[in-house]
Amino acid sequence: MEITNKEYFLLFVISYLLVGLLTPLMRKVAIATEVVDRPNSNHKSHKEPVPYLGGVAIIIGVITVSYSASLVSNFTSSTLWLATSVLAPALILGLIGLWDDLKNLPPLPRFIAQSVAGIFTASVLIITNNVGNPTGSKIFDSFITVIWVVGICNSINFFDNLDGGAAGTVAISSIALAFLALVGDQYLIAALATVTAGATLGFLVWNKSPAKIYMGDAGALFLGVLLATLTVRFQPTTNTQIGAYLTPVFLLAIPIMDTTVAVLSRIRRNISPFQGGQDHLSHRLIRAGASRKKSAFILWGLSVLFAAIACFISFNSSVSESVVISVSVAVWICFFLAFLKSKDS
Repeated sequence: MEITNKEYFLLFVISYLLVGLLTPLMRKVAIATEVVDRPNSNHKSHKEPVPYLGGVAIIIGVITVSYSASLVSNFTSSTLWLATSVLAPALILGLIGLWDDLKNLPPLPRFIAQSVAGIFTASVLIITNNVGNPTGSKIFDSFITVIWVVGICNSINFFDNLDGGAAGTVAISSIALAFLALVGDQYLIAALATVTAGATLGFLVWNKSPAKIYMGDAGALFLGVLLATLTVRFQPTTNTQIGAYLTPVFLLAIPIMDTTVAVLSRIRRNISPFQGGQDHLSHRLIRAGASRKKSAFILWGLSVLFAAIACFISFNSSVSESVVISVSVAVWICFFLAFLKSKDS
């Protein structure tokens, strides 16, 4: 079902305003119930306790706007089911993340929950033939989908280590995805990505440096699964197959880089990849002399760069697309190596 530009604009504005209004309310609840992130371990970079529960505002905003829009429009029951198949795994992971924010769960239960969400998402996509860029093998598609969902879920969660860093980057990725989906007549993906962009920007008003509230694992896991599922469903309109496969990667290039750098850094130091540390991209930028606010802008700028590349390769010939992809991958590798070689902690 086609959605008008006015309806997209309304989805964005309503999501932005709703989450922007809910976030300070959740901040008051977090302070009253002492659900705060205390700087009580070495990997914490903030100096004073910061309230959690910002993720709850994001979840409520995205779920409320998405289903309200479906109820007032002429969405079919099948479209409503497709929306639920995207939102349900994200909601489940968000609730598990909220439990972690409240009880500080060990890594294993979270990883199991992420894996279950990945398996569920893969199953739904395969059964309903909704893999946006299938390889031709259902077994391989299922495997890739599970790895992608679990990997992106962890990437967004790991990336949430700087005031405004994750929220701004998710907003940028969502805006680019909404544009690509709209151009490709994939209206459900475009609508959900638009709602996600509005919600994260509404939260960013309160999360930018110096942050008044954090999204916590609730928000990070919810957004991670949501973005992972939307990008798996998305069918790129590139001229080459490699371009189609790399489009979702470019959309989430910086969170992927952050996780890869942190994990490899910990492995070479014989530290568990799941152990927190000050070895993320933001920490390395700060040690290089950038302020927290400037570090966020640098990461947002890099996210805009690779999101623009994802959009650019959808509107060019096969030859120019291949050239842009080759140069872009080389640039990503250069940034990756530069960050990896910088001081770990």
